[in-house]
Amino acid sequence: MQVTSEQRLDDGVLEREFTLGEIPGILWTPASAPAPLILLGPPPLGLRKTYPRLVARARHSAADGFATATIELPGSGDRPRWPAAEQALADLRRAMEAGERVSDEIIDALILPLVDKAVPEWQAALDALLSLPEIGGPVGYSGGVISIGTRLAAVEPRIAAAVLFAGSFVPRAMLEEARQVTIPLHVLLQWDDEGNDRQAALDLFDAFGSKEKTLHANMGGHTGVPQSAGDEAGRFLARHLK
Repeated sequence: MQVTSEQRLDDGVLEREFTLGEIPGILWTPASAPAPLILLGPPPLGLRKTYPRLVARARHSAADGFATATIELPGSGDRPRWPAAEQALADLRRAMEAGERVSDEIIDALILPLVDKAVPEWQAALDALLSLPEIGGPVGYSGGVISIGTRLAAVEPRIAAAVLFAGSFVPRAMLEEARQVTIPLHVLLQWDDEGNDRQAALDLFDAFGSKEKTLHANMGGHTGVPQSAGDEAGRFLARHLK
């Protein structure tokens, strides 16, 4: 893990950009250390484009005493292009624009290879982050793509609780993986999300094997998540990570 730049934000949060091999990432740490860590799962739009949302989440978490970190997803941002993923995304957009049902084949081609690549990268990032003296346990996960969070929650024992954003398509194969998830979960769902299959999200929530799981649903589209929903997710993580 190589730090490439750092700056102190006006609220005292230290922001460091880093690379882990070819993978860019950002780490935010509060003044108090060591701090529990929350992994911020970004949308597949690139860290530069989504930075304002990510840093707002990071600063809110830092005020609660948490360090946060994120990494660039495969094929996103400044990372090398991924032609197969671009083709799957084009197929998805074409089906949606034509008003057609998005087939399981398109969803599988778009999501499953991304999960297979991203989850080991998150685990490598977690290895590096937990070696830093200012980072302590336990670890939480917060964000989307929901299938990435599901796989991480199933296979990574260092993650103690997760907030999952139900805003992406879910391959049917993820339902079986969801049954292996046993950590506390808080799932956010926008009821009228235009880019999400609501029933698939509900099926995934039903499949999770966790004894403690909460579904927090709000009316509105993909970008209409109310501030109160974010606050409640923060309280969930505070209960389980402190």
